[in-house]
Amino acid sequence: MSKLVALSLSIGVLGGIATFVFLQFMPDYLIWAAFVAWACFFHTGGDNEALKKTITCNLFGALCAWVAAVLLVTVMPAGALWAGVTVGATVLVMCLGAHVGALATIPASVYGYASVFAFLLGNPTAHLTKEALMTAGPQNGFIAVGASMVVGAVLGLASGKLGAALGKG
Repeated sequence: MSKLVALSLSIGVLGGIATFVFLQFMPDYLIWAAFVAWACFFHTGGDNEALKKTITCNLFGALCAWVAAVLLVTVMPAGALWAGVTVGATVLVMCLGAHVGALATIPASVYGYASVFAFLLGNPTAHLTKEALMTAGPQNGFIAVGASMVVGAVLGLASGKLGAALGKG
C-alpha cells in the first residue's frame, strides 16, 4: 500500500476512534482542538521533534490566550479598545517567546491561542467568566483546550507510526 493510502487509513481509523472516545468518555473536552493539534503535528514535521514542538507551543499559545482572557474579564476598562490592547500585548509576548528555542514554532503557538478563544467565544456566558477561567476543570479554556491538544498531538504521532507500519507492505 502506498504511504499516502497507509497514512490516510491510519488517520481515518484513529480519527474515528478519537471522535467516539471524546464524545462518549470526554464530553467536556474538544475533539476539534485535538484535530487542530493533530494537523499541527504534521505541519511541524510529523516526527518525535514535532511532538515536542506541537505540545510545547500549543500549550504556550493557549496559556497566552488564557492570560488575555483573565485580563479581559478582571481589569477595567472593558470594551473593544481594551480587548484589542490586551490581545495585541499577549500576542506580542507570545511571538517574542520564540526567542526561546522551545517556543520558536510560532504557528503552533497561534493554533493554541486561537483555539482557546474559539472555545471561550463559542459560549462566552459559560466560559468567558472569571469563575470559569479560574476553575481547575474543563470549563477553564486553558485546561479544556490544552488537554485536548496534547491528546491530538499524541494521536498525530500514533497515526504517523501506524501509517508508516502499514506503508511498509
